Amino acid sequence: MNAITMVGRIGAAMALVAAIPAYAEPVAGLASPGNVVAVSVDVDGDGRVLYEVKRKGKPIITPSRLGFLFTDARKIERGLKFVSQSARDEDGNWTQPWGEWQTIRNHFRELRVRFQESSGLMRQMDVVFRLYDDGVGFRYEFPDQPNLKQANIADELTEFAFAQDGTAWWKPAFLWNREEYLYNKTPLSAVGTADTPMTIKLADGTHVALHEAALVDYSGMAVSRGEGTTLRATLTPGAGKPKVTKTGAWFTPWRTLIIADNAPGLYMSHLMLNLNEPNKLGDVSWFKPGKFAGVWWNMIKGNWSWARGPKHGATNENVKKYIDFAAASGIHDVLVEGWNVGWDGDWFGNGNDMDFAQPTADFDADMLAAYGKKKGVRLIGHHETGGAASHYEDQFDKAFKFAADHGEMVVKTGYVTDAAQIERVDADGTKLREWHEGQWMSNHFIRVALAAAKYHVAFDSHEPIKGTGLHRTYPNWVAREGSRGMEYNAWSAKNPPDHEANLIFTRMLEGPMDFTPGVLSLTGSDDSPILSTIAKQLALYVVLYSPVVMAADTPENYAKYPAAFQFIKDVPTDWVDTRMLNGEVGDYATIVRRPRGSDDWFLGAVGDEDARKLDVKLDFLDPGKTYTAQIYRDGDDATYATDKRHSIVIETRKVKQGDTLTLALAPGGGQAIRFVAKGKGQ
Repeated sequence: MNAITMVGRIGAAMALVAAIPAYAEPVAGLASPGNVVAVSVDVDGDGRVLYEVKRKGKPIITPSRLGFLFTDARKIERGLKFVSQSARDEDGNWTQPWGEWQTIRNHFRELRVRFQESSGLMRQMDVVFRLYDDGVGFRYEFPDQPNLKQANIADELTEFAFAQDGTAWWKPAFLWNREEYLYNKTPLSAVGTADTPMTIKLADGTHVALHEAALVDYSGMAVSRGEGTTLRATLTPGAGKPKVTKTGAWFTPWRTLIIADNAPGLYMSHLMLNLNEPNKLGDVSWFKPGKFAGVWWNMIKGNWSWARGPKHGATNENVKKYIDFAAASGIHDVLVEGWNVGWDGDWFGNGNDMDFAQPTADFDADMLAAYGKKKGVRLIGHHETGGAASHYEDQFDKAFKFAADHGEMVVKTGYVTDAAQIERVDADGTKLREWHEGQWMSNHFIRVALAAAKYHVAFDSHEPIKGTGLHRTYPNWVAREGSRGMEYNAWSAKNPPDHEANLIFTRMLEGPMDFTPGVLSLTGSDDSPILSTIAKQLALYVVLYSPVVMAADTPENYAKYPAAFQFIKDVPTDWVDTRMLNGEVGDYATIVRRPRGSDDWFLGAVGDEDARKLDVKLDFLDPGKTYTAQIYRDGDDATYATDKRHSIVIETRKVKQGDTLTLALAPGGGQAIRFVAKGKGQ
């Protein structure tokens, strides 16, 4: 239970408001519980509302505008006057049904400031700030009012005026391939139009992650560069002229700034989850985290097809082989793609022939479900919409009932079409085209969550809307893609060696990612080399979190590397504690995790194209216990750049709390370790 106390802190907090330009009048301010992060709110001489953020007394965000543009009404930006302010504290713990941490503390101070236009329509607007010691979230809230019954939003005027230049890691927004782009590394002052999360290392070394939380019934936010180091919110378009339409009382998602001394501090923040509403689904104990194999990699490489014909992958024979492999490997689920009617022909961006309850003739769903059940293996169905989202919604009941009737605990959804080409069909038959991250799609995914939960089915969304912590509110939304995953390594545009070290500090701040790791063959289509060592493939199971994680390679390839495959069989997918031991954005990271119900620990470390050595102190181990470290490390001659990608050393040693290990990462390499706990005194 959260303990909430209302407190009158404004007087004391105003002392924290720093000197601001003479043209602005300070109206409110507050600091985080530990007086680490502080916000002040000002009104300038033209009645513009400005906010600024400091950390440890140093400016992070200098005075930045707030406001809205509308398609059919005067903007809310000038001529505003301060009306009132209030503050409250909250401190409590909550428990995740699954995740990287079992228990999360939610400790913040909240400042609510109300403004009203001084003339004209006299519209009111609240700005609400939640201040944590590791950052701040703020959002707009509008009360129900006679002169704003419906808000047709053209864009926000929200700014983020960073006090310093720095280095930014970002990927472009509003391009055809959704979010599946490599990260740019540029000066902050050179950013173009960027999706969030964006990660920034300011000139003084402070790290900031700019993103949003609780994206519900609203359009996703990108940012575009203004003058100097100022970024401006840019909302994803919709099918109509307004980017967002709201009625009655309404609020925006939280605009978030995670702020830390270093890169690991960004990853260790719980701000994103804490800004989301608690679980709305009730008991979700029917969902069990775990690994899955899949009738998938041969399709990605082009050896098999989704469509029916001589290369069809989803046949009874192939699926039974994968079920046998999973059962023998202790893997409890098997993903099957291309099992249903609709894949024949041109389905990219044209999924209206997809039937999510009608298998193909060579896929006997009843027989395969029964066959898997005898072996302790469930199927994971694939619901590929081809971008026909309304067509999918028309089949929700029969699709999720079919999944539940065949023992599927999870389905994978997909929206393969170009950006801005999602097909929406209104009740009157009007067809419109939507963006993947527009307001309509943000609501679509909530409808998926509710429809799936009705049948006790979880889902893993590909080509999704960005992650904003909603897996707290809808914990059957267990994973999503939302960036370049392993599939790119099958094709000519391979992921570079630093890709995962970028993801950890950017995409992974959104929440679980279905990266589909574990391709031990290290080859894609036409035996093209993947830019990784085999040890790094193992480390990905620790550093790239998902409660449903794939053993993405084929049974035949795993049979070639049984010693390395052992780590994939051993590594859990549900954790009670997570710690990042070291890391730099795009260079390297080391993460350790302790599984629920176990005293063991698992370590994963990944690097970039450079060889490096990392000393890690084993302070996370329990005192008084001896552990056997089962080490999977790059061989001395290993490198992603030659045929030595498979060079690996597997060894064991005894360790205890306080010991130091030196991790030697090859170019494109990594290291994975299982620390097996012995009893005290052993």
